[in-house]
Amino acid sequence: MSLPRLEPVGSPPEDPRALVVVAHGGRSRSSESGERRRLTYWRMLPFARLLARTEGLAVAMVRYRLRGWNGPARDAARDVAELLTGDLPTVLVGHSMGGRAVLHAAGAPQVRAVAALAPWLDGSDPVDQLAGRDVLIAHGDRERMTDPRESLAYAVRARQVTRVARFDVHGDGHAMLRHAADWHSLVQRFVLGELGFEPEDPAITNAMRQPTPGGLEVPLGALR
Repeated sequence: MSLPRLEPVGSPPEDPRALVVVAHGGRSRSSESGERRRLTYWRMLPFARLLARTEGLAVAMVRYRLRGWNGPARDAARDVAELLTGDLPTVLVGHSMGGRAVLHAAGAPQVRAVAALAPWLDGSDPVDQLAGRDVLIAHGDRERMTDPRESLAYAVRARQVTRVARFDVHGDGHAMLRHAADWHSLVQRFVLGELGFEPEDPAITNAMRQPTPGGLEVPLGALR
């Protein structure tokens, strides 16, 4: 099969009501093929499998052409955008480079919301494409790979065009392993609320409604 592509997770529903696209991380620069399933892919698979348990919800993982973002080429973002071809209401979920990719690709008309986990951002990333899409960002405070200050700055800018909630995951790093259940629950509540499978989570909604800078450095424990 050619790349890029979406790989269905679980048993795809015959008549799906909505779609979740999950994008894993990569490298800043790499011409290696995206075909190989690396650790970054496997780390996001539990998120996808959890969401795929929801009746009527189709879930798919992104397979990139290349492993890298590759500067102005923005290969990962281009791949995600190319794969958004249907008309199902869609939520994008991405980690690290994948978080950056889904934020960039959010302008597709069927996208309702975006979740970016420990996103790799550098101050140059646009926000206008987020207008009308709810945005969730989460970042660990023991991060060594991406900069939580950059995701906070991005969230402040994004607040100029849309609703944003950002959570701090105390005691966790880039792999999202120490508090994995909290990360998974946060994403599940956000996605299912945005797509109407469950009521919107009140803690997330409250964070989005607070005046800036409120709601952008919320301890993840606030959801419990």
